[in-house]
Amino acid sequence: MEITVDTAKQLRLTADEFEVIKKKLKRTPNFTELCAFSAMWSEHCSYKNSIKWLKTLPREGGRMLVKAGEENAGLMDIGDGLGVVFKIESHNHPSAIEPFQGAATGVGGIHRDIFTMGARPVAALNSLRFGRLEEDKTQHLLSGVVHGIGHYGNCFGVPTVGGEVYFDECYHTNPLVNAMSVGIVKAGETVSATAEGEGNPVMFVGSATGKDGIGGASFASADITAESAEELPAVQVGDPFQEKKLLEACLEVIKTKAIVGMQDMGAAGIICSTAEMSAKGGVGMRIDLDKVPARQQDMKAWELLLSESQERMLMVVQKGKEDVVKQIFDKWDLPCEVIGKVTTDGLLHFYMHGNLEALIPAEELVLGGGAPQYDREYNEPTYFESIRNFNPASIKVPANLKAVAEKIIALPSIANKRWIYNQYDSMVGIANTSTNNPSDAAVIHVKGTPKGLVVTTDCNSRYVYSDPYKGAMMAVSEAARNIVCSGGEPLGVTNCLNFGNPYDPEVYFQFVNAIKGMGEACVKFNTPVTGGNVSFYNQNPDGPVYPTPTIGMVGLLEDLNQRMTLGFKNEEDVIYVLGEINEDLGSSEYLYSILHVKHSPAPRFNLDAEFSLQQKLISMIRDRKVLSAHDTSEGGLFVALCESGFVEGLGFDIKTADHIRKDAFLFGEAPSRVVISVEAGNTVEFEKLSGNIPFTRLGVVTSGDIIIDGESWGDVNEWKDRYDTAIERFLDKEEAGAALQTI
Repeated sequence: MEITVDTAKQLRLTADEFEVIKKKLKRTPNFTELCAFSAMWSEHCSYKNSIKWLKTLPREGGRMLVKAGEENAGLMDIGDGLGVVFKIESHNHPSAIEPFQGAATGVGGIHRDIFTMGARPVAALNSLRFGRLEEDKTQHLLSGVVHGIGHYGNCFGVPTVGGEVYFDECYHTNPLVNAMSVGIVKAGETVSATAEGEGNPVMFVGSATGKDGIGGASFASADITAESAEELPAVQVGDPFQEKKLLEACLEVIKTKAIVGMQDMGAAGIICSTAEMSAKGGVGMRIDLDKVPARQQDMKAWELLLSESQERMLMVVQKGKEDVVKQIFDKWDLPCEVIGKVTTDGLLHFYMHGNLEALIPAEELVLGGGAPQYDREYNEPTYFESIRNFNPASIKVPANLKAVAEKIIALPSIANKRWIYNQYDSMVGIANTSTNNPSDAAVIHVKGTPKGLVVTTDCNSRYVYSDPYKGAMMAVSEAARNIVCSGGEPLGVTNCLNFGNPYDPEVYFQFVNAIKGMGEACVKFNTPVTGGNVSFYNQNPDGPVYPTPTIGMVGLLEDLNQRMTLGFKNEEDVIYVLGEINEDLGSSEYLYSILHVKHSPAPRFNLDAEFSLQQKLISMIRDRKVLSAHDTSEGGLFVALCESGFVEGLGFDIKTADHIRKDAFLFGEAPSRVVISVEAGNTVEFEKLSGNIPFTRLGVVTSGDIIIDGESWGDVNEWKDRYDTAIERFLDKEEAGAALQTI
């Protein structure tokens, strides 16, 4: 077969990249070699359009034990000889085509990144984005994704403890499915994804290889089109029960000290794991592909190299310890075969039945080595002009604010997601979580200690769309605020950067400025970025999705007795807002979803004020000066008050400010505000301790009535029913259409 530039283009390589490959090899690659470069130089594996800016993020400091990018996931010290390992990644394109398997294998893949480092996964989270809920396509995608997440997590035995779900028409064709895993590892039991030691055997362990997922990395590096469904073979098929066995076998093998290095066969399969492990160790490998356990006959060399079949690992084992490893995998009834050995020449030799099929320098394939790095053009989006032209004075204050509130509390992005999370098992496995007494972030007991891990995923993409720099800064800040509101100290960040096509200068402007804002906020909170995932090409013929740099954050609660929850506790407790209440409607659900104003500025935000607020709040929580704390976010102050009341069926009696328009006071989404309740006898001390942090005394907790400016808005249980049943009512076609009518 003659290999030409057209062959390269069919494999999603550019003409320039094809010429570079020929120069690196000093010859024209054969088809198998070109397939290897296609996978490894895809955006999904090489980060060729993002690495320049990713390097500007803070990647050291705090409690980090491993530099970002050095291993499969971030590793941070939590004391007592333990570390927390965590990472978030996307599975957007596969989920758009086959939502069940796309989401399920996303969950499986991110868990493998955790236990390939020697950690036991203890919790899963997710961040999901779909189109308008009343549309059939959205309901199909939502149902499949939620089922896939629930099926894999429940069967694998790791609880799904938190997440977020948003609905917006920009995600109609291209949903976002971001999966996060958190694990715990003992000091001295971590494993590196490296190869070393001439002659050490290279072992394949886990499920047999099939043709599912071939080309998945390249598939994830292109726009979604009407023809994308034809690429269904690029979607992997997962088996959570196999992965559970693989987890236990891998952790058991680690304790034998027989392993030199281990790497998950995720994106790009065998070619990726062999190249990355070899490049990291400065070695090469000789691999006999015909020895790879296969579940389909007559698989070609390039198919075996690129298959992304799930539940597989590549291990480099100490020579002479092969039987130790094999006995353990035999016990767990999992394939385990020696498929090659480590060499010292830095080259990857791939053989098939004794014939050399490919010969590639490992370093030339990988990120940080020979993979290309680009610096794309960017310019301010044209829609910014519409944002600058927004005039809040053109928005009339509605005469019936209660009617507005009734619609806001039932918006799909705000309402109770119980239809979704009831399909997840939050208590399975070893994690000890409390879902009956909710807090702004999920809290997981670190067994054998008094400590808890505090975990969250956050991003309001509408804020990032309106102002990428400020919006990304606010995403980091909200994640930290949720952890602090739960009593924890933020430790570190993993991110999943979901953007459109990087060759679009306006999309790249969003990306660059979001990175700048994220980096500045992470420095402020001393939460280094431990790693993550860039997902470009979230774009369809109608345009890109909103820029969505999802923040996964982990915090530490030294003593679970200091945990703070969001629910009001007692009638007559006094309600405060800690932080400044501004007259700010920008990018709110009220403007966007109720009044259909699609372009408005992001809310006002000051990073220093946010940091000071969080420092003050955590000291108050630790001194036990507050009874509840709940972040004010989507839907504004009214929604936050309702959510605090819903937990124990308590209401609230508050007064709005005379100098702020009432719709902005109730529904504006300015950040850096927390709803707090305090015992009536402790208000003087609370106000004194607030120092220079602004606060507003709103009113008191009631037995169930919701009263605003002396007007009764009904019983809290009526509002809770509307909040709890909104998603189910949206799934009823007859009611869905009328639910979003304007006032």
